[in-house]
Amino acid sequence: MDSASVKSYLTGLQTRIVDALAAIDGKPFLADSWQRPEGGGGTSRIIEEGNVFERGGVGFSHVTGKNLPPSAAANRPEIAGRSWEAMGVSLVLHPRNPYAPTVHMNVRFFVATAAGEEPVWWFGGGMDLTPYYGFEEDARHFHRTCKDALAPFRGDLHPRFKKWCDEYFFLKHRNEQRGVGGIFYDDFNALGFAQSFAMTQSVGNAFLDAYVPILTRRKDAPYGERERDFQAYRRGRYVEFNLVFDRGTHFGLQSGGRTESILMSLPPLVKWRYNWSPQAGSPEAQLYSDFLVARDWV
Repeated sequence: MDSASVKSYLTGLQTRIVDALAAIDGKPFLADSWQRPEGGGGTSRIIEEGNVFERGGVGFSHVTGKNLPPSAAANRPEIAGRSWEAMGVSLVLHPRNPYAPTVHMNVRFFVATAAGEEPVWWFGGGMDLTPYYGFEEDARHFHRTCKDALAPFRGDLHPRFKKWCDEYFFLKHRNEQRGVGGIFYDDFNALGFAQSFAMTQSVGNAFLDAYVPILTRRKDAPYGERERDFQAYRRGRYVEFNLVFDRGTHFGLQSGGRTESILMSLPPLVKWRYNWSPQAGSPEAQLYSDFLVARDWV
C-alpha cells in the first residue's frame, strides 16, 4: 500500500481536469486552499459565473482523523473508531446551458488503522451524468467511455458498477433516478492494491473523454426561459440527493470537514414547485420517460 503515490496521482488529476475545463470556459478557476483543524486539508478549485459553467468545483482533499465517523463505517462496523486517512478528487459541474448536462466524478482512497491490526484500505469512485434534456448519443457515449475504462480489468466490473450507480443515485422519496447514471463503486480492494489503484486511475483518467465531447456539443445550443426554468426545477433533485442520501456529503459534515468545499457541488440557482409534472409529449416529459429510468446504454 502506497498512500504517497495515490496522493501524487490525485493532485495531478485535479490539475489536468481544471486546465482542460478552464480552456473550454475561457475563465480561470479560483484556487482556495484550506486546512482542517483535526488534520489535513485540501485545495478547492472553483468557477462561478463563467462563460460555460454557471458554477463548478474540482476539489482535492487529504484529511485525517482519530475516530472514524459512522458514515464511513456503515458497511464495516468492525472498524468504527479507528484512526483514518482519506484523500480524493471530487467534482461537480453545472453548465449554464440547459442542454448541457450536469456531471459528477469522484475518485478516492481510504485507510483505517489501529494499533496491532492490519490497515483496512479501499478505493471508491465513479462518475454520473445528469441531463435536463436527454440525448441518446450523449448517454451512450458517456456509458461507453465508462465501460472502456473498466475493460482492462475484470469483465464483471462494468455491469456491477453500472448497476451500483443506478441503485445509488436514486431518489427513494421520488421513486426517480437522479440522471442517466454511469458507474459507481465503494469499499473496493478486490484486485489488490496495485490493480485496484490502476482501475481507479483509469476511471479518473476517463472523465474528460466521457464529458468534454458532450459539453462541446451542447454548450452553445440556443435556449430560452422555458429551458432555464426546467433546468432550475430539475436541479432541485440534485440538491435533494446530495443533502439527503450522499455518503460523501454525510462523511464530510460528520467528520468536521470544510462546509464550503463539501457543498460546492450544489447548483447556484434552483427552484421547487408543488406537485408539478411536465406536459405530455413535451421534451421535458421525454426526460422522465426515456432517460430517468435505469436502462442499458451500451
